[in-house]
Amino acid sequence: MKFQQPLIRGKLIRRYKRFLADVLLSSNEIVTAHCANPGAMLGLTEEGAEVWLSPAQNPSRKLRWTWEMIRVGNSMVGINTFHPNTLVHEALTKKRIPELSGYTDMRREVKYGKSSRIDILLEDAARGTCFVEIKNVHLKRGLGAEFPDSVTSRGAKHLQELSDMVSQGNRAVMVYLVQREDCSDFRIAADIDPTYNLSFQSAIANGVEALCYSCKLSPVRISLHRPIPIVF
Repeated sequence: MKFQQPLIRGKLIRRYKRFLADVLLSSNEIVTAHCANPGAMLGLTEEGAEVWLSPAQNPSRKLRWTWEMIRVGNSMVGINTFHPNTLVHEALTKKRIPELSGYTDMRREVKYGKSSRIDILLEDAARGTCFVEIKNVHLKRGLGAEFPDSVTSRGAKHLQELSDMVSQGNRAVMVYLVQREDCSDFRIAADIDPTYNLSFQSAIANGVEALCYSCKLSPVRISLHRPIPIVF
């Protein structure tokens, strides 16, 4: 996924009200950016950290900037939760996720379950139907990536709905997309959300599959990088 314009670098002043962040640009201008991330963003809000913003393409938009990335140590970390669906869709189009190859049709945001929409629906006359749910991951503790970084009842609901699809004879896959390159493995943050952990274990037992991929990030583009092993 290539950004329409290269990102603009700045320094984080603060994140507040969940969806807002003040940033000092290199021009010494202080701007308020949209923070497209409802999570706790643990370890990603340090004052003075190097961050990158994208300018709004819509001139009538209230906030002219969107916070996209932050540097943590030597690594870039993507914090915009709007991107994972596009990144996975792009990777599937380029056949970069072999576990999900072989389907002839692909649709996004298809209604299913109880008033939900599946992120990607894969279909094939021979292989059947595959429901793909995607979660953004940016939390790192130790050497590994973890999800979630805050309690997510919605996430637990999605796992149950994927289990329901499997019980109806379909394939269902949870894709955890890590918007960073510095993680050796992935696991569920059971201490942060025990209910989600139980839902995950139950979904796996019921036949839901789980995949995890990392991303390569730069101020110009974000792309799928490599698979990461999941610690069950």
